[in-house]
Amino acid sequence: MNEQLHTHAGEHRYSCNECTKAVNGKNDLMRHKCSHGGARPYCCDVCSKTFTKKSTLITHRRLHFGERPYCCDVCNKAFTQKSTLIRHKRLHSGERPYYCCVCNKAFTVKSTLIRHKRLHSGERPYCCDVCSKTFTVRATLIRHKRSHSGEHPFCCDVCNKAYTEKTNLTRHKRSHSGECP
Repeated sequence: MNEQLHTHAGEHRYSCNECTKAVNGKNDLMRHKCSHGGARPYCCDVCSKTFTKKSTLITHRRLHFGERPYCCDVCNKAFTQKSTLIRHKRLHSGERPYYCCVCNKAFTVKSTLIRHKRLHSGERPYCCDVCSKTFTVRATLIRHKRSHSGEHPFCCDVCNKAYTEKTNLTRHKRSHSGECP
């Protein structure tokens, strides 16, 4: 059952019954729940990757065409998403609006605060369906699962050597460009 929550400001928040996500409105909750159902009706006409939301497809397509419509007025760095620009601008301003209620550590990004709070609570919500090892971060689980599958999704376009992590591919590519590793 979806639980309606009340925040300190009196806003209504709706919580997904399949994960820890909470959103402001019923429509937002319905949109979010599509991510659990497996329905991905929006398809990229360039690479055929599919998405649950049209807005995510639009942002994705910007990667193919190098479109970065959101520009920082301080350093001119450009971004594909407005939210990424807002987060970036906090680096210039020093703003850290998200605080841990346990240790008062401040963060620029809400998701980083959520991940940090798991250190205090011991929560490890992401579980490997092969070996039952648990993780605090979803990306770490995804990376771990490659140890079971043998998947190496990051491939060098020069020599076809493949890696399990993008950072390892980036380091490898320096060997082709002459940069120091």
